[in-house]
Amino acid sequence: MTKPSEKDPLVSLARYSEIGFMIPAAILLGFFLGKLADYWLHTKWLYLVGLLFGAVVGFWQMIRMALGAFRKDANE
Repeated sequence: MTKPSEKDPLVSLARYSEIGFMIPAAILLGFFLGKLADYWLHTKWLYLVGLLFGAVVGFWQMIRMALGAFRKDANE
């Protein structure tokens, strides 16, 4: 079995389409963990903290991925 090359368009498509799933997944996970914390602690505002934390983590991961791809492209 051959390993797909880094310049294969399908590999690039898969790598960059991951961004479209990463940010919403991080936001939803933060929201649901915040709702769970609200339920356990009998509060009504922790879901907002989870939502914001998920958004920050999602965007941070997107920036890390973009910088990594930029470095790979610059090295080639």
